[in-house]
Amino acid sequence: MLLLIYSAKFLLCSLTDMFTRMLKLRLLNAVAPAYFFVATAVTFILHFFLFIPSIFPNPDTSLRSSTTLHTAVFLFLMFNALGNYIMTIKYPAESANDTAIPVCSPHCSDKVDAHYLLNGRHFCKLCKKVIFRRDHHCFFTGNCIGNKNMRYFIMFCIYTSCTCMYSLVLGVAFLTVEYSISFENPLTFLTLLPLSTGYFFMGTISGLQLFLVLMLYVWLGIGLVCAGFCCQQVLLVARGQTWCQMQRGELVENRSPWRANLKNVFGARWILGLILPVQTVDTYSEDTDDLKQD
Repeated sequence: MLLLIYSAKFLLCSLTDMFTRMLKLRLLNAVAPAYFFVATAVTFILHFFLFIPSIFPNPDTSLRSSTTLHTAVFLFLMFNALGNYIMTIKYPAESANDTAIPVCSPHCSDKVDAHYLLNGRHFCKLCKKVIFRRDHHCFFTGNCIGNKNMRYFIMFCIYTSCTCMYSLVLGVAFLTVEYSISFENPLTFLTLLPLSTGYFFMGTISGLQLFLVLMLYVWLGIGLVCAGFCCQQVLLVARGQTWCQMQRGELVENRSPWRANLKNVFGARWILGLILPVQTVDTYSEDTDDLKQD
């Protein structure tokens, strides 16, 4: 009888823990896209309504070309970042041949957000879909990243990182011009935020200046994280491996050359995909080929 009570308590605790973790993941799945769009909107507004007018005030003929160049570069980076973001969502990695939703026990050996189904498929508990060659679930796009949308996710990371770093440079230029903050010392970034916070509460600097300093750290953080994600995913793609496979310690059988693996994800028109968020891979069903092999 005592053993039965302990077993019931253990099961109840496991179910409660699983429910709590899933609730946190679902909340993150809703908050992360909102955070991305807010950061994008703030970056866009700061660039066109603050940075450019302040760095290039009343541009004459000599500065007009520089203003146009900066605007064109920013729009190009933003267009590709948002375009590949949309393409990542538009072409999900779900499997067209698997529609049944499996039942996963609380003692699932895989991570809490997914259930491994063999043959390169996972059931994502957040998407509630069977994913072919699942790599991971991206909370910023709100869907899973797999073989079908990996190319767009990598390009999204590249252009998001470039946009953030470019905004970081313009933000530094703006603070230098408007507030005479010197960034010649490499240690400036280590002390800028705590000093600016202290000066703000003492009433020395304005809220706008503190907000811009915070945005510098946001752009730096997002830029470095996206660059790290990009490098990791490119290495995994070149090896013909996914993040899920690497976490399980699963070795890739019949590994193809890295050129073939990259071509399988980026397509034959990969150069066009570097400059425009367009489809470069044929939309054939990878599931059909995989079923033939199985």
